[in-house]
Amino acid sequence: MSNNLSHKRVRIVGAPMDLGQQRRGVDMGPSAVRYAGLYDRLLRIGLEVHDAGNVAVAGRDEDLVRSERWVEAGSGGLRHLTAVVQACTAIYDVAASCGPEEFPIFLGGDHSMSIGTIGGMSAHGPLGVIWVDAHGDFNTPDTTPSGNIHGMPMAVLTGAGHPDLVNLGRAGAKLRPQEIVMIGIRDLDGEERASLAHSGIIVYTMRDVDELGMATVARRALARLNRLPRQHVSFDMDSLEPGVAPGVGTPVTGGLTFREAHLLMEILAESGKVCSADVVEVNPILDAGNRTAEVAVELLASLLGQQIL
Repeated sequence: MSNNLSHKRVRIVGAPMDLGQQRRGVDMGPSAVRYAGLYDRLLRIGLEVHDAGNVAVAGRDEDLVRSERWVEAGSGGLRHLTAVVQACTAIYDVAASCGPEEFPIFLGGDHSMSIGTIGGMSAHGPLGVIWVDAHGDFNTPDTTPSGNIHGMPMAVLTGAGHPDLVNLGRAGAKLRPQEIVMIGIRDLDGEERASLAHSGIIVYTMRDVDELGMATVARRALARLNRLPRQHVSFDMDSLEPGVAPGVGTPVTGGLTFREAHLLMEILAESGKVCSADVVEVNPILDAGNRTAEVAVELLASLLGQQIL
């Protein structure tokens, strides 16, 4: 079995981070995905794999987090801002250090980690992002109903949000709206919906997936980003139907089926342009027999070249 990554080494990096939201357990996501057999699964499809361990992230019980208030003064109402900035900066540095011969997979952790993963990968040059999620994650301090930073990474990456987040790693926006396609969206806050509708980002909601079919959606996404030499896939496990992936903190009914998600990964793999990925929001405390982590492993295998024939 061949794939277009045979000349690259896969680098697995864990980001055990639960600071961007309130529900505990998602910091154990990297361990759950590893336990589900990611390393061996990728070896079996002919890839060279290196597990680089975890990025250091402050836990909720460590001094950095305990010494700051739940919502800090000057944070714009954002929870654990200082600790999130520190963690995402470390993640950014790891992503920015990845060479062209590597395909990094970042295991989360809550979706705020993508401020670091995508920011760091964009340091290498123009980058397209395919954002697969039930949520737009396009809130800012002015629109957030919760103060949770995991609902903000896409706004931050396009230059909107708290300056400590926007300027993380290097100053300013890391992406332009025309470099982003969202797939699977079905749960937006009111003001977030209005901002996203006027952002210039292409959004394929679950209604679009239902009406067009996943093959059409995936190929249109690739056509939109075709001029960009590299693409990053950010896959939030809550994009899936909760019956498929129960171990997530913010499940929303009406999501992608197992087969739709696989088809998306297969078509993206065929493009030959995907250079990196993150899989986020796996929460084993809420899971059933590590099912969500096992699904994550299968999806990553498809993204990295697993084929039926």
